[in-house]
Amino acid sequence: MSRGLGQLTGRVVVSDGAWGTQLQGLGLPPGACPEEWNRSNPDAVQAVAAGYVEAGSEVILTNTFRANRVALAETPLADSASELAEAGAAISRRAAGEDVRVFASMGPTGKILMMGDVSAEQVYAAFAEQAAAVARGGADAIVCETFAALDEAALAVRAIIETTDLPVVLSMTFDSGPDRTATMMGVTPADLAASAEQLGAAAVGANCGAGPEHYVKVAALLRQATALPIWIKPNAGLPVLEGGKTVFPMGPDAFAAYVPALIDAGATFLGGCCGTTPEHIRAVRKAVG
Repeated sequence: MSRGLGQLTGRVVVSDGAWGTQLQGLGLPPGACPEEWNRSNPDAVQAVAAGYVEAGSEVILTNTFRANRVALAETPLADSASELAEAGAAISRRAAGEDVRVFASMGPTGKILMMGDVSAEQVYAAFAEQAAAVARGGADAIVCETFAALDEAALAVRAIIETTDLPVVLSMTFDSGPDRTATMMGVTPADLAASAEQLGAAAVGANCGAGPEHYVKVAALLRQATALPIWIKPNAGLPVLEGGKTVFPMGPDAFAAYVPALIDAGATFLGGCCGTTPEHIRAVRKAVG
């Protein structure tokens, strides 16, 4: 049975936009670990969260995507993963105030289980440690986002449900296959929906990898497969190189122009991923009405 999201269901809810590109805009060096800033530059992290609150987000995420000891295993930060996860949730909690919900971000480990580099037990334990930490930090729910493989996603959802009482959103990246409606590992929206229901997730969705025009189709396929709330966070278009820098070209108005189609397709949570800004979210908020 799914763990509910309470008053956030039954209507369209505006979430937030990108974190990584926003932190880079505030000076995070390319290739640096964003989560380390939860300890060394919390004011900058809080500024990103506050920018989305001010833009009209009803749900904001946390700077905890890779705050996981397996994901950080090749860095000096592995033993600080739990501390960074708790701090990231607490920063967003402070920015959110009383009216905005905090959904902690939990990304994949970067390891492929079938390759044998890491065991399922190690991955489960790392996700459980991260889930407990963001719960201590004040998260209202957890978003497992940007996953490509169902085996790893299932470990994440199980770890959260067995470690905390927080609802889980399970979101994957659909940008592969003949019509680009599969994940890199071949998972379809129907596969995701069936797995999410079986695992007890509260909502299901798609993020990153593609622009909003592409996720209209993915949202519709998810809606055909499940009655769960649908979480959609597209990129601001596909990235292009300009002057040696990666740029996401879609502006706020062009991005928000897809809001009616996404809602018609079944989306219930709407926000943005890479390249989106508070201005994009402000435009989405206006389009949702």
